Amino acid sequence: MASDPYTVITDQPQKGGGSVQMMARPAVTGCPPGLEYLAEIDQLVVKQRVELFEAITSIDMKNRYQMTNSMGQQVYMAYEESSFMMRCCCNQARSFTMHILDNNGQEVIRVRRPFQCCAGCCWCIKGNSCCAFRIAIESPPGKPIGYVYQGFSWWKPKYSIQDEHNDEVLSIGGPCCACQYFCGCTGDVNFRFFDNSGGEIGSVSKIWNGCVKECFTKADTFNITFPRDLDVKQKAILIGATFLIEFMYFEAENQS
Repeated sequence: MASDPYTVITDQPQKGGGSVQMMARPAVTGCPPGLEYLAEIDQLVVKQRVELFEAITSIDMKNRYQMTNSMGQQVYMAYEESSFMMRCCCNQARSFTMHILDNNGQEVIRVRRPFQCCAGCCWCIKGNSCCAFRIAIESPPGKPIGYVYQGFSWWKPKYSIQDEHNDEVLSIGGPCCACQYFCGCTGDVNFRFFDNSGGEIGSVSKIWNGCVKECFTKADTFNITFPRDLDVKQKAILIGATFLIEFMYFEAENQS
């Protein structure tokens, strides 16, 4: 189990004195422990928690997230592990490890992003080259199940979703403009999932949370949709891809 520097919330108070309902662990076999939840869902909402100290001081704190299904039941919690110097000096390009925990506080997915000082130019990318931003997804922690690589593109963001053998199983295509702050775009920003035949199978959308929240906090919300019968490992990789997209396109935007 990961050593969480924050309290793992399994019964979070809500307005009106209620609490967050937890999704029951499905009786599913044949998948990595903790991914059983993903076998029963086709939608996941990822909400970043507002850090009051960060909102007041603009000092970047470690990110924390809550993940819920379409009925609002908590499925996972996630927290970032990164150094203070990385967050202050490298901002959205920083290395991090994202620990994803189930409702029992057990780490079930681990997302690792290395620091790459010269990566990110989509024109220079060729295959899985050092120019591509990338992340690795493990489940259980220590056992890789897939990777996400930034893809070559002249303009629109592209990503390659690969299994543990580096074979491409899915891809992601983004919009021409992925910003909501500088351009005054107040709609959702959609990154679409495609299978190897080019068919669209889902998306991850950065939800517009309103001017006040968008301007004064960096608490983003993402809505992930995928086929219910998609392999749970591929669903876990798409969750990892969401964090890469968050850091590449929306972390710095909200810092500004």
